[in-house]
Amino acid sequence: MNFFRVAKEEFVAVVTFSRPPANALSSAVLKELSTVLDELEIDPDVRVVLLHGEGRFFSAGADIKEFTSIASVEEASGLSRNGQLVMERIERFSKPVIAAIHGAALGGGLELAMSCHIRVVAENAKLGLPELQLGIIPGFAGTQRLVRYVGFGKAAEMMWTSEPITGAEAVQWGLANKAVPEERLLDEAKALAKKIAAKSPLSVRAVIELLNAAKEKTFVEAVREEAEWFGRVFGSEDAKEGVQAFLEKRPPVFKGK
Repeated sequence: MNFFRVAKEEFVAVVTFSRPPANALSSAVLKELSTVLDELEIDPDVRVVLLHGEGRFFSAGADIKEFTSIASVEEASGLSRNGQLVMERIERFSKPVIAAIHGAALGGGLELAMSCHIRVVAENAKLGLPELQLGIIPGFAGTQRLVRYVGFGKAAEMMWTSEPITGAEAVQWGLANKAVPEERLLDEAKALAKKIAAKSPLSVRAVIELLNAAKEKTFVEAVREEAEWFGRVFGSEDAKEGVQAFLEKRPPVFKGK
């Protein structure tokens, strides 16, 4: 791997993105990230993925130099669609993906963070979509995910002004789950990841599927899907273990079966 390192801690895969100086996203980076996800998805020792950037940034955005080689509308649309597919892959990943954001998550970097299921941010981090400064627009589904998190008005303001918000503001706006001092960022994100990893992998996956259903389907369709998942999970060995552990007043030990 050229851009990502993976370390495992108690069913958590800590994925470090390293592409100095700004952790810019290129086509090669996105391709490697997809490969990393493929490997982690089938790894039984991984229940949660924690993504963070090495150095000064989470990711300062797309690789602008790559833009200079685009010669047609079709090529530009293809670049956008490729990035969208990788972000969708993360959003639909069968295991929770947590972004730990420090420094800056700008442009494609924020789009990457928004595709993760949970975002823990440094209080002084900068998050924004400054593409309009370049005369372009966000292309990795940023226009759509941002408005779902912060609402129409705030999304319009962030994109039209190109001005970033802080990590603390991101929590207030609904864009991040938790803001902490930068020196505690990884520890806090790991603690959250390990708390989730202790739950039944079957139940956790069901929640991912149902959260996506809540965004994409009607209420009637989504609750019908909830009932189906409830039945599948209820009949699992993990469900029996969870109930037995509760009755015996001990922590459950889930195996994902």
